[in-house]
Amino acid sequence: MLLVGAAVGGTLWWLLADLSGQAGQPTLGAGSARGEVLRTALASGAGVGAAITLGLAFHRQRHQEITAAHTTHDATERRVTDLYTKAVEQLGHDKAAVRLGGLYALERLAQANPGHRQTIVNVICAYLRMPYTPPTTPDPDHQRKAALQAARHRYRAARTAAVAAPAAPSPDPADQEGERQVRLTAQRILGEHLRDDRPLKRRDKLPPSPLLWEGMRIDLTGATLIDFDWIDAHISTAEFSRAHFIGDARFLRATFGERASFKVTSFEAATFTGYADFGEATFGGGARFEGATFADTAWFGWATMWGADFRGVTFAGNAYFEEASIPGSASFEASIYTGDANYTGMGVAGEVRFANATADPSGNHVWPDEWHLQVTPEGVGRLMWAPRGENP
Repeated sequence: MLLVGAAVGGTLWWLLADLSGQAGQPTLGAGSARGEVLRTALASGAGVGAAITLGLAFHRQRHQEITAAHTTHDATERRVTDLYTKAVEQLGHDKAAVRLGGLYALERLAQANPGHRQTIVNVICAYLRMPYTPPTTPDPDHQRKAALQAARHRYRAARTAAVAAPAAPSPDPADQEGERQVRLTAQRILGEHLRDDRPLKRRDKLPPSPLLWEGMRIDLTGATLIDFDWIDAHISTAEFSRAHFIGDARFLRATFGERASFKVTSFEAATFTGYADFGEATFGGGARFEGATFADTAWFGWATMWGADFRGVTFAGNAYFEEASIPGSASFEASIYTGDANYTGMGVAGEVRFANATADPSGNHVWPDEWHLQVTPEGVGRLMWAPRGENP
């Protein structure tokens, strides 16, 4: 209002002063001129007042919008936190069906709230890292022997009038199978949302699937994983040290880290009981399998590793590294091959080391250039290095 008054007063003073300067010269339209001055001054004041009112209204509206946005954001965060807390509580329930409901609730929450995806992935990984003993397949012979042994104990107790000690409760088969289904579901949720089925060379040109959770960090250290299927997975960083893979483990065309990212993907001391498929996989920061055990075939054909550490690995099945590409160095020192080993076409830019590695002499082997299998008097096959044209 002060600004409006100042604008009106200033306009009047300026115009009237101009008129007074002409007062010595009588003018027939002097009265109408003064009226025009008043109208001009009032119009000017009204314009300034309207501008100020409009500015205040805009400021008030903007403030209300910001307040409403903050209120909506706070309400959304409270709702997400509440849903997250309830879902995590469900994961601790003793009923498998409730735990499954908790997993599906977390999946929906992560899909709708990208900012919470890493936290939810961390929770699912933590669940899979919890101690777990998978159910064993019933053995009729073992069950028959156990029943006979229990009958003998009861007979002896009756003969000596002894009070039999209560038998230890055996795990409920339904609970064991339920937990297995919960874990398979947790693996599937992660696998589906980490899967990037775009061609590797066109990922920067094609839009990602709306189901893809990009940039996730995975920590499954020491986890027990069943029939693991992460084909086409795209993972920022991954830790599988001491993981126990029951059944097949499929990482076909998986991508671990960005190219030359120096973030090593670790499967150190991991155990693979079934077929391990790393064909066409890309390890952007290198791959560490030191001390791992492959009970069945290990397939690394056409894989790319910016450095490969396979020291002390046991290949109980066949090991295939055909056409693998290793821009850095590769170490297979002290590794053990009890099946066939095939390194046909493997390209290594740096040094390849097989010191103290052993292999079954009866196997069908193809070693990298300048490495040969030498059989000791004890019948043990040892990898030896010799330049081209020389006998090891």
